[in-house]
Amino acid sequence: MVDRPDVRRPASTLRRSTLALLAFWLAVGGALYAGFSWYEQGQRAALEPYTQTSGELVIPRQRDGHFYVRGEINHQPVNFLIDTGASSVAISTPVARAAHLPEGHAITVNTAGGTREARLVHGVPVKAGPLVHNDTSVTVGLDMGAPDGALLGQSFLRHFDVQILSDRMVLRPR
Repeated sequence: MVDRPDVRRPASTLRRSTLALLAFWLAVGGALYAGFSWYEQGQRAALEPYTQTSGELVIPRQRDGHFYVRGEINHQPVNFLIDTGASSVAISTPVARAAHLPEGHAITVNTAGGTREARLVHGVPVKAGPLVHNDTSVTVGLDMGAPDGALLGQSFLRHFDVQILSDRMVLRPR
């Protein structure tokens, strides 16, 4: 059949082809969404820290080159960015409030972003994965970039043996 411009297609034919095209793109979008969700779940599972029978915590390096671990500050859940160059565990004021930490005393800290005023609280229980230290100094008042973000520094790490092996970090109780 020759397509003639002077002949119009019935409205029902146009509706059917529009619906078929819409259904096709919805199916493609759904398949892409399902595929990427499945892929991300696998990636996340591969990046979860795990504990050896010896009690060591093995933390895989993330795509951004950093090491992250879920933990707690005074039983309040946080997501730690591990920074072996940071002198202290550091959290934002909202995280400190949620963890019911005392106010602590005023200090001045030097960060990568410059000098800042903060507060230092002593004797805080900190947990990273299954590893716990109950007498940790925590710096309060620094923005960690996420509502539950925290920096895991040397005030916690110095109580453990820390080893970086290629794409993983290993923390061992001393």
